[in-house]
Amino acid sequence: MPGYYETKGVRDTAYSELVKNFNKIREYLREFYVYGFKTRTEYGEKSARSYDDERRRIENWLSGYIRVSQTPEGKNVSICVDTRDIDHNPFFKALKTKSFTDGDITMHFMIFDLLSTPGVQMTLRELMDGICSLANECGGDAIYDDSTLRKKLREYEEEGIITVTKVKGKTLYSRSPDTDLSGAYEMLGFASETQPCGALGNFMQDKLPVEESAFAYKHNSLTGVIDSDIVCGIFLAMSSKSFVEIQTLGKRERREAGLATDEKVHKVVPVKLFVSSQDGKESLIAYITSKGTYGSFRIDRIKDLKIAEPCPEYDKVRESFKPVEAHMWGTVCRPASYKLEHVAFTVQVGPGEEYIVRRLEREKRCGTVSWLDDTHYEFSADVYDSTELIPWIRTFICRITRLDFSNRTVENVFKKDLKEMYRLYGLEEGKA
Repeated sequence: MPGYYETKGVRDTAYSELVKNFNKIREYLREFYVYGFKTRTEYGEKSARSYDDERRRIENWLSGYIRVSQTPEGKNVSICVDTRDIDHNPFFKALKTKSFTDGDITMHFMIFDLLSTPGVQMTLRELMDGICSLANECGGDAIYDDSTLRKKLREYEEEGIITVTKVKGKTLYSRSPDTDLSGAYEMLGFASETQPCGALGNFMQDKLPVEESAFAYKHNSLTGVIDSDIVCGIFLAMSSKSFVEIQTLGKRERREAGLATDEKVHKVVPVKLFVSSQDGKESLIAYITSKGTYGSFRIDRIKDLKIAEPCPEYDKVRESFKPVEAHMWGTVCRPASYKLEHVAFTVQVGPGEEYIVRRLEREKRCGTVSWLDDTHYEFSADVYDSTELIPWIRTFICRITRLDFSNRTVENVFKKDLKEMYRLYGLEEGKA
């Protein structure tokens, strides 16, 4: 609905809180959450008017999570969310705003007023007469026609909320039966916060009475929900074994500088969706038809996705990915014939520290864990890019007794970083 933005007692011009094209606001949400609200001059990608409208929408949706602080440069506004203090991801609100005309929303409620229960069946003509009668009773001046109603019913049929049956040559429309979700509040809440495309769970949870959540989330990647439409399209393409055409964004630095964004369109076969257990970032692993190899695409860098025609060799593409996946630590993938890099390190485990071994086993991914003696275990893996393991290996510092990279450049960088850490803490090398 239209809204106004209050600032220092001055009411600015009206703006629309509703969103017609969600791609327009997706990048603003991500940028404002990660980097804070930039000023008009700092945000050079859009016009000042567009910046103001998007900022007002976000401030309205996330009104309970806006933090204002004073800096030497002036007032600083940012989004501040502690995932331990919330039951539901506040970014879901952005997915529930969509633009519509007065006639569209009025027709929507009239249709479901007439089809009040799944047992009520009406023809197109009966529905049209009923809508016109309701409009006259309400004193409305909107004019509806059969074509508009037919398109709306076809849309609802595709969404599964309207059922179409044919009886003696007549086409009858009725409301689809509701799914019994009673008792599923907690399950839907957990799914909405932890699963890819969790918006589906959140939307279904809205149909139930609000309950106090039994879950708290120490680490929750909030901005992933604004890419739900992209992820949903990927899953639909996978289920129909189809190609997808994805439009990817250029580098953020180039966009902010007002340079060419280098947007590209790729035709690919979606194979798997990888989700980072550390930061929640999602990546599409796909077969790139133009290159004849596999590649990864960050979901938050995909601007648009369209499902294309079915892929005749979809199962073969998925099967040929298995030997590639066997040597992936993160999202870097190469041809199966690519030269692998070997990584191995030994950790010392003291008495009562069996949890270290359990952690190695739980997090080893494509690697193996070997027992050496009562106090030493070795992890080893052959991967495409050994740099992907470095953040994980760092978490075992002070337990590592031996380290070996076949890629000596990566090993030297790792050791150089350790020396720099010792220097910053004023320690002798290798001594705590």
